[in-house]
Amino acid sequence: MTQTPELTEVIIYTDGGCSPNPGPGAWGAILRCGDKTKKVSGGFQLTTNNRMEIMAVIQGLKSLKRRCRVKLYTDSQYVFNSITKGWAANWRANGWRKGKNNREKALNPDLWGELLDLIEEHDINFNWVKAHIGIAGNEAVDRLVNDTRDAGNLGIDSYYLANKE
Repeated sequence: MTQTPELTEVIIYTDGGCSPNPGPGAWGAILRCGDKTKKVSGGFQLTTNNRMEIMAVIQGLKSLKRRCRVKLYTDSQYVFNSITKGWAANWRANGWRKGKNNREKALNPDLWGELLDLIEEHDINFNWVKAHIGIAGNEAVDRLVNDTRDAGNLGIDSYYLANKE
C-alpha cells in the first residue's frame, strides 16, 4: 500500500487595488512556508480593484511548485464570497452568466476560470480578514501592492481594455 506524502503547509496573504478605480492597479501575494517567505507582485496601467484582488490569488497559487495545503487570506469579500459560496463555479457552469435567468454577464471570466482551475490543484482554506486593522500579513501585502503600483512600470491588462463597458 502506497502512503500519500504529507502536503506542505503554506500561508498566503493576497491583496489588490487601484487608485483610482478603475485606474493604475497592482496585486501582491506573500507566501510563507516554515521560515521562508516569498513575495510576488505586478500590476497594470488600467484595470480594476476586483481584477487585481483575483489576480493576487492566482499569482500566489501559481508560485507554488507542487500540491500544497494552503491557508489563504484575502481582505476581498468579492473573492472570498465568489469562491466559498460557489458563485464563480456557478457562473462558469452557466456560460459565465449570472443573475435571474442567467441574463447578466459575469465580470472577469478570464480570471475566475483560471482561479477555479488552480483551486483544484491544492487543498485550500480561504479566509476573509478585515483590512487595515493591524493584521501583520495583510498590512505587509497591502504595502507591497501600494509600492508596486507607485513604482510604475505597469503592464497592459489586455482583457480589461478589450471588454470594459
